[in-house]
Amino acid sequence: MLDKVVIANRGEIALRILRACKELGIKTVAVHSVADRDLKHVLLADESICIGKASATESYLNIPRIIAAAEVTDAIAIHPGYGFLAENAEFAEQVERSGFIFIGPRAESIRLMGDKVSAIRAMKKTGVPCVPGSDGVLGDDAEKNLSIAKRIGYPVIIKASGGGGGKGMRVVREDKDLVQSIQLTQSEAGLAFNNSEVYMEKFLENPRHVEIQILSDGQGHAVHLGERDCSMQRRHQKVVEEAPAPGITEDVRQFIGDRCVRACIDIAYRGAGTFEFLYENGEFYFIEMNTRIQVEHPVTEMVTGVDLIKEQLRIAAGQPLSLTQDNIKVTGHSIECRINAEDAKTFIPSPGRITRFHPPGGLGIRWDSHIYAGYSVPPNYDSMIGKLITYGESRGVAIARMRHALNEIVVEGIKTNIELHKEIMADENFQNGGSNIHYLEKKLGMQ
Repeated sequence: MLDKVVIANRGEIALRILRACKELGIKTVAVHSVADRDLKHVLLADESICIGKASATESYLNIPRIIAAAEVTDAIAIHPGYGFLAENAEFAEQVERSGFIFIGPRAESIRLMGDKVSAIRAMKKTGVPCVPGSDGVLGDDAEKNLSIAKRIGYPVIIKASGGGGGKGMRVVREDKDLVQSIQLTQSEAGLAFNNSEVYMEKFLENPRHVEIQILSDGQGHAVHLGERDCSMQRRHQKVVEEAPAPGITEDVRQFIGDRCVRACIDIAYRGAGTFEFLYENGEFYFIEMNTRIQVEHPVTEMVTGVDLIKEQLRIAAGQPLSLTQDNIKVTGHSIECRINAEDAKTFIPSPGRITRFHPPGGLGIRWDSHIYAGYSVPPNYDSMIGKLITYGESRGVAIARMRHALNEIVVEGIKTNIELHKEIMADENFQNGGSNIHYLEKKLGMQ
């Protein structure tokens, strides 16, 4: 097992990694910015090092400083968590070139899946179902692009090849708007991702967002851990996630899961990863693969009993996958609400000092968070301050427990989106299950 790990992240995921390391007897090094010296995992780590100012570019995105922290503390591995440098191939490469273990996929896997065009090509070769599309980057030939759009059938969506987080996308419904839309998306992609390449896909009108969690040891063994439904979204950002996805049968789960497993083996993938799909009319369509642990990983842990972070650490240590597909059973139901420091109506961030805090509790309640009474939420980073997760023997029980937990939790001194989550849990369509990715925005009057 790994001896000492640098946790190259902050907030709840950093604390989550620290806890997994402690259970495995691994020493921890917390790197942090000036603004984060009072974070819970920084206070609990075996060692801590300040790596820069509050700005992420001068701390959590500063590759040389993170590697230097590993060097001076004699750590042997670096866990990137999610966000920041977690899907940065150059970071993974520099970590391993410097003699450390990157707790995640190889750099070539991150590059392959980070470029949407190459990812789709790779998935098609392995039999993973994909959205009908341009099968490559769009050029400047207007007539050819119009021909591609007609072959696919309107509406189509233009996407940045190097995009993510809902950026670099444009829906086109008619010939007359296609050429200008491609040019605008190319321009936006170049500015946002330093990569102006775009591609075209069929635009699915009312899909759900369903994703498959996998673990692969890079030694020829991989398993899937069922699916999650992440369709409750606002501006392409997930708000509520659950596992399993309502309406997905065991046969369907096995069908799509087996294809994801085969893809991992074919590309020699190493670590935890998530295949993201649009799901409409009983069909899965691959959109991208996230080569890291996901924010919503706890719901999968709750229904399978598998600690995904500990599995990441074991795989990084070179251990072959100890799980077989027969070991993994999806039991019960789990829901996660992302609790953010923001106004529940305007979504404006609300940094500041937490004056009073009381976490929820009881059977089937899990609270993953770094906050405490007296902690000051900085304005420099993502507004998520915690994840409230419930588990029940049925979806109805998981929802009921979430409603109780949302009523029980107390966070004062800052605004939060707890009231929005109460509204979602009480929503009849959510309770029925199977809402599409546009439902929440329509409910909020954003469409």
